[in-house]
Amino acid sequence: MITPAIVRRNTPHRYRMEAQKCAACGKVFFPPRLVCTCGSRKFKAYALPSEGKVITHTVIRTAPRGFGDEAPYCMGIVELKDGSRVLCQIADCEPHRLKVGLQVTIEFRKIQEAGESGVIAYGYKAVPER
Repeated sequence: MITPAIVRRNTPHRYRMEAQKCAACGKVFFPPRLVCTCGSRKFKAYALPSEGKVITHTVIRTAPRGFGDEAPYCMGIVELKDGSRVLCQIADCEPHRLKVGLQVTIEFRKIQEAGESGVIAYGYKAVPER
């Protein structure tokens, strides 16, 4: 039997920063979608670049359930080198040092651990370039 956790772990856009590129018009989508804005349903796998810059950000001081131990933490929209944009946590950055234009690298990291079951969820986070 295939469990939901196995399906999520085999999802390319969650674990490989893999987007879709429309075969007809070349538009890139992340996360993937079924139909392009041009109407095409044909897509090719597209590896997103791992470098980019913060274009907007916020600091979460009152975290939702499950993330209380991490507050305050930074979230932002990162524009990657190819123009694609992703929403993600900005890790290893003190809130007062966060700024628009900050150069970051996308890394695959632990997002959270689910309660007593101990299931660990992984995903991508932006980390300031050193």
